[in-house]
Amino acid sequence: MCETGTAVHSGNDDNAYLAEFRDRLGLPGIIDVHTHFMPEPVMQKVWAYFDSAGPLTARAWPIAYRDDEQVRLKTLRGFGVRAFSSLVYPHKPEMGAWLNEWTAEFAERTPDCLHTATFYPEPAAESYVAEAIRRGAQVFKVHVQVGGFDPGDPLLNPVWGLIQDARIPVVIHCGSGPVAGEFTGPGPIAALLRRFPRLPLIVAHMGAPEYREFFDLAEKYPDIRFDTTMTFTDFFEQVDPFPADELGRLRSFGDRILFGSDFPNIPYTYGHAVDALERLELGDEWLRKVCYQNAADLFGVA
Repeated sequence: MCETGTAVHSGNDDNAYLAEFRDRLGLPGIIDVHTHFMPEPVMQKVWAYFDSAGPLTARAWPIAYRDDEQVRLKTLRGFGVRAFSSLVYPHKPEMGAWLNEWTAEFAERTPDCLHTATFYPEPAAESYVAEAIRRGAQVFKVHVQVGGFDPGDPLLNPVWGLIQDARIPVVIHCGSGPVAGEFTGPGPIAALLRRFPRLPLIVAHMGAPEYREFFDLAEKYPDIRFDTTMTFTDFFEQVDPFPADELGRLRSFGDRILFGSDFPNIPYTYGHAVDALERLELGDEWLRKVCYQNAADLFGVA
């Protein structure tokens, strides 16, 4: 793999490569379950944090797609992405309801975006999560590392109950990469699943760097899925390489893995995220499921 983290495909030929990839596999498009669209002031603060190489990133992290919202939408669609998410996450109380209002409005004006919602452990969470479900939320986002909270916080018990009953997937950053937090890792998730065993969790970044332990949980809980976000790219492989002896289980979980990119907050081109999956050599059928069909089935994308 490239030691510099440089993508295999330059920005100029990403569209051509991805079009060829879709045509070769017979895909109507790509579904990306891990993209970020946020209120502009929040996005600017996120970019400023990455620019500062803050303690949660631990290294330089240049943003490859630092453009205004409409340009980013055009870029993503140009890559052949047929459906995507607007993952937001609060880092303190009294943000969740406001973020959910924004994502609901964004979904209304962006039909190819999955209606996304979020929450934080606070007394109001049950109410605004119930409202998000009532308005048609299709996916939730939780960021244990940034939020700095235990997913098993008692304030979240009614929230997890609502989500489990509604069968709405939750993209959850719970692995300890890139930097471990007090509540990251498989332990808190295992405790949560003992109380809510039917939670449809999508473990972000394949659970990096605790790939094995999260795979172990997936063998016990059939509603656990994974997204590929940043995993297998040169940028991640330099620090948290995926264990080669887990490729067998990676193949066997082919029905439970969804493509994710972290667009626009990636330090390489979009095509590299897809190429990184191709070079695993797990077969065209595995790629078809991961890049489109699994998410299409889960979210009802026609």
